[in-house]
Amino acid sequence: MDWDDLKIAHAVARHGSLSAAARALGSTQPTVSRRLNALERRLGVKLFEREAGGLTPGPLLTTLLEPLDEMDELAGAVERRIAARDTGLKGTITLTSLAWFGDDVLAPLLAQFCIRHPDVIIDLINDPRRFNLSRREADVAVRVGNFDQGDLVERKVADVSYGLYASETYVRRHGQPDFARKGADQHVVALNPSPIKVVPIEWLKAMLPRAAIVLRTNGVQSHVAALEAGEAMAALPRVIGDRRPGLVRFATPIPEPSQPVKIGVHADLRDTPRIRSVIDFLVQELKLMAPELNPAP
Repeated sequence: MDWDDLKIAHAVARHGSLSAAARALGSTQPTVSRRLNALERRLGVKLFEREAGGLTPGPLLTTLLEPLDEMDELAGAVERRIAARDTGLKGTITLTSLAWFGDDVLAPLLAQFCIRHPDVIIDLINDPRRFNLSRREADVAVRVGNFDQGDLVERKVADVSYGLYASETYVRRHGQPDFARKGADQHVVALNPSPIKVVPIEWLKAMLPRAAIVLRTNGVQSHVAALEAGEAMAALPRVIGDRRPGLVRFATPIPEPSQPVKIGVHADLRDTPRIRSVIDFLVQELKLMAPELNPAP
């Protein structure tokens, strides 16, 4: 059997849909569908039950999932060792981060790095998904918060603090937030609900439990757009909010929260020259940015 075809079936089983598997594999939904159909024709059996909620592994594939997991892990180890070979400061680095941190903080720094090292190409993927570094979905991850993967080497490089903001237009319309009234008659933009604890969500809830949530979104830029339109208040990273003319930061009864910024890399790749070099560069530059990322209250 061709491992590339089995990998398609394994990814669909792991992610539950053709489109999610395609994203994880760096492919397209039609390609994944076509290759899965071809594999099923060669085997003469349907590997999945097609249901309204997605694809469920059938009896044969269910018996294959454990060995496929082992094959996937071994293939990942081979890929990591090949990627870790000493090729000097050249090659491609796939780096993932949250959209706002990647756009506003990392992108200018990584551009500087690539100018200094023209043989290195960085693919910056700004996405809230937690990419699996063991499976080489990315080489390096920069996250606000903690990692939950056990085979990584991680390093805290900064802290990011948050503030409560609104536009001058909003303040003229609605006045300063009344914290004694828990935000009654006020409007806020909130982050989408998350299964894990998100510091800005908890902080906003604690201060303004009676405020009307006019929009939920997973993007900081959409928060900023709603604020600049004068429609609501929101918790923003201070490195974003303090740079925006026309936004007002409020003094709050609960101290402004902060979260750690961490860089993670798989242990097999940490000594690869291009990986080591970009990590050392980001550590140095983010330390210099500490007053912007975590300014004094």
